[in-house]
Amino acid sequence: MSRQDIISFLGSDWDRTQVLIRSRLHSDVTLLEQTNDGLLANAGKMLRPMVSLLIARAIGTPTEDSICYAAATELLHNATLIHDDVADGSQERRGQPTLSALLGAGTAVLVGDYWLARAVDLVVDTGHRDAVIRKFARTLTDLAEGEMLQLEKAASGDTTEADYLRIIHCKTASLFCAATETAAVSVDADPEQMAAALAYGSSLGIAFQIKDDILDYAGTDSLGKPVGQDLLEQKITLPLLGALQGSPDEAEIRALVRDIPSHPEYCERIRRFIAERDGVGFAARRLSEWVERATLVLEAFPDGPAKDYLAAIARYNEWREV
Repeated sequence: MSRQDIISFLGSDWDRTQVLIRSRLHSDVTLLEQTNDGLLANAGKMLRPMVSLLIARAIGTPTEDSICYAAATELLHNATLIHDDVADGSQERRGQPTLSALLGAGTAVLVGDYWLARAVDLVVDTGHRDAVIRKFARTLTDLAEGEMLQLEKAASGDTTEADYLRIIHCKTASLFCAATETAAVSVDADPEQMAAALAYGSSLGIAFQIKDDILDYAGTDSLGKPVGQDLLEQKITLPLLGALQGSPDEAEIRALVRDIPSHPEYCERIRRFIAERDGVGFAARRLSEWVERATLVLEAFPDGPAKDYLAAIARYNEWREV
């Protein structure tokens, strides 16, 4: 199953979502319009609206609300990416200079705010407005808390696996949950289907981030950010956590992570430590567990192409290289 197969299956629902995203971003301010066009041209795989529409299809027949929520989820996602790049001082995303690198942090924050405002505007006139606004508010809360917890743990160097899972739930999985939950709401899912949609979004999002963290050690720069960036930013992710398990050198390695700002050369020593103790293999096993969780909860949905595509998207995380 390819991405194009899924797009063909979604048909007019996918096309309407793309049109809605572009139309809601339109501005008569030339600089903003040109900036938005550039961001849309480098928009990535648009996985969240794809998953959103598939959840709606798996449960019932997509509605106008389904299209609005799929589009709003993508706008929200990109707003957070723009803000994240400012917070992290990132120079590249998806192999291209970030907006903050091109136009400055202040301008990037304003553009991110605009995308966020347009996402909210998409929701306010829909039939399930109240429930969806609450879900989006919870997502934004999660994103902020996740970012702050990550900063706190980068400074202390004492990240545990529980801390890591909370951070990646807040920073990544929460947006997948917003996509799947609002899609289920849009087609009036029953309580069992709502719970399954939430569980799928959470498991998929965690698997997605674990794979990204594996690729930061085992991938290439085609991922869209420089390989090894997490360690430079003192982020203790699952490959390192796996390597630390049972190691007599744990205290020493954590001390090295804390000293990376003054001694970036420590990164190479830590990477060797991870390779020697198969930290990437540990993370890959955890990834498989979360993929399995994502596919199992789909049993709450009727058999059909949408359900099959959702399972394929979850499994894709085990072998993707970007």
